[in-house]
Amino acid sequence: MTSPADHLVDAAAASLKHQSISGRPVEHLLPAGLTMGMVTLKTDNVSRLRDYYEQALGLVAVAEDGPNVILGRAGVPLVGIEQASGLKLPGEGEAGLYHVAILFEQAADLAATVYSAVRHDQTRFVGSSDHLVSEAFYFQDPDNNGIELYIDRDREQWQWGPDGRVAMSTIYLPWDRFLNTHLTEDAVARLRTTPASVGHVHLQVGDVHTAEEFYVDELGFETTTALGTMALFVSAGGYHHHMAMNTWNSTGVGPRRNTLGLGAVDITLPQGEGLGLAEERLKGAGRTVQRTDRGLEVRDPWNTLLVLSEAEVPAGVVSS
Repeated sequence: MTSPADHLVDAAAASLKHQSISGRPVEHLLPAGLTMGMVTLKTDNVSRLRDYYEQALGLVAVAEDGPNVILGRAGVPLVGIEQASGLKLPGEGEAGLYHVAILFEQAADLAATVYSAVRHDQTRFVGSSDHLVSEAFYFQDPDNNGIELYIDRDREQWQWGPDGRVAMSTIYLPWDRFLNTHLTEDAVARLRTTPASVGHVHLQVGDVHTAEEFYVDELGFETTTALGTMALFVSAGGYHHHMAMNTWNSTGVGPRRNTLGLGAVDITLPQGEGLGLAEERLKGAGRTVQRTDRGLEVRDPWNTLLVLSEAEVPAGVVSS
C-alpha cells in the first residue's frame, strides 16, 4: 500500500520534466511548473502608490478591500498594496526588497510600458540592461521600492555552462534604441489589457551562504548562477531565475524590522505538485511553517514572508 508521502513524491517527479541542473533528486526540488505570484507592498499612502502603478505602469485593479488594492494585468495579480500606518521606510542597507520584476510576452508591450513610465515621471527611471537571457528596464516607485520591467530572450539563446550555470551579464541597453525598434501605437493603445506576470523577485539579504541554505537546500530551488559571495540566482524548472538575493547594500544585516516596503512574496505551485514536500523539507530544517487561507507561510532567515500556494493552472506569462 502506498502512503500519502509516496503520492506526493510521484506527483513531484511527474511535474519535474526537466533534467535537474543540480543533480539533486527531483523530489527534493520545487516543481517545474512553479510561477511567482504577486508581491505585496506595505505603504502609508495607498493612493499615491496606487496612482503610480496605475498611471505609470498601466496596471488595473484586480481586487479591492477597503483602502487595500491588488493591481495587475489581464486579471493576473502583480502587486498588492496594503495600508500600514505608523511604520517607517526601511533603510537602504536593510534586508528586504531589491526589486519586483514584471515579465512581458512581447517586446512591444514592454516598450509601451517603459514609454508610459518615463512619460509619467522620468526621474524614476534608473537604468536599463541586457542580461543575455533578458532585456530589462529599472524604476523606483514613490516609496523607493525597486521595479524591473523585462522580456526574456528565447530559451534557445540562453547559454548554460558544464557546471549547470546560466550565463548572465549586465551590459548597457540603449533605452531609446529599444523604444525606437519596438514601440508601436497599437501597443500603447492596449497598454492596460496586455498580459504580464511577476517573472522574478530579487531580495536584499545579509549573506549569500545562508540564503542558499534556505532557498536551495530547504525550500527546493536550484542555483542557476552566482556572483561569488555577493549574489545568488535560483529557479525551478530550468528558468534563469525566479528569485535572487544579493548583499550589495546589506552585507551582514540581520532580520528585517517591521517597516513599510515589502510585505510578502507569493509563490504558486501547480495543483497537487510539491507543496507537501516543501512543507516537509522546511519543517525538517526547523522552520516555523503555518497553513493559512493564503497558503503555506514561512519566513526566510531575514524575516521576509513567503506564501506558497497551489493553482490548477498557474496564471501569467509562460516563460519562453
